[in-house]
Amino acid sequence: MNVTITGASGLIGAALVHSLHADGHQVRRLVRRAPRSADEMQWDPGEHTIEPGALDDTDVVVHLAGVGIGDKRWRPEHKRAVLASRVDGTTTIAEAVAERKDRIRVLVSASAVGWYGDRGDDLLTEAEPHGTGFLADVVRQWEAATVAASDAGVRTVCIRTGIVLSAAGGALGRMRPIFKAGLGGRLGSGRQWMPWIALSDELAAIRFLIHHESIDGPVNLCAPDPVRNAEFTAALGRALRRPAVAFVPRLALRAAFADFADEGLLVSQRVVPDVLFKAGFEFGYGDIDAALRAVA
Repeated sequence: MNVTITGASGLIGAALVHSLHADGHQVRRLVRRAPRSADEMQWDPGEHTIEPGALDDTDVVVHLAGVGIGDKRWRPEHKRAVLASRVDGTTTIAEAVAERKDRIRVLVSASAVGWYGDRGDDLLTEAEPHGTGFLADVVRQWEAATVAASDAGVRTVCIRTGIVLSAAGGALGRMRPIFKAGLGGRLGSGRQWMPWIALSDELAAIRFLIHHESIDGPVNLCAPDPVRNAEFTAALGRALRRPAVAFVPRLALRAAFADFADEGLLVSQRVVPDVLFKAGFEFGYGDIDAALRAVA
């Protein structure tokens, strides 16, 4: 296949490029800076532009680009950047895909479990309506921005990804030093549900969705067994052979992280991968202890 990817320098994107190359597929990367190699072409999501010919001969587009949600404190300017990077970027890609609808077979566009908002103990499949809050609204607009591609008849899949577990970085990369120092522990009550997925399963699921022509629309990319924060904390402590008995109060999290504390750290989302289950996808890691032992 010829695959064009945005966000190829990120945790998921970089691993996906390597995985596709290993199997002999051709990969083209869309980058915002000046291209540095033959497999890079430039785009500017803020200006809604893509270098001419960037999608020529493309069979599949995987769109992963977006400003990191938890990379900075949630000041108004960062929240605007989070929303704009997703809506502008996705709109730009979807419109470009629509123009080449006779060639491109599928658009796989990043999304997030933030769609569901804070839902307590509710079991959440892809059929659930979006929740409330900043992130739920961001994801609603993010997914809606794919409309040009789907209206043109291109199969469009929005991957609602949970917390991706990888030794290379991401959320686990930020937690690992704290837990290795013996300072890890539950956040707030620890009863909030955490949807998670091993990076290897994330890649396998994306590739499964590329080839599974009967699937379109939203797909939850998370392991079949979500765990509560207290369970995750204990499992990470076991994997690192460190105590994990600390406790970070809700008020301290709010003071340190502002609104992100409620929507990113204390939010409860018991998300299950119903679409993948029904399509016959098999997870390599369905157990949190095994997943963390493999990457911690």
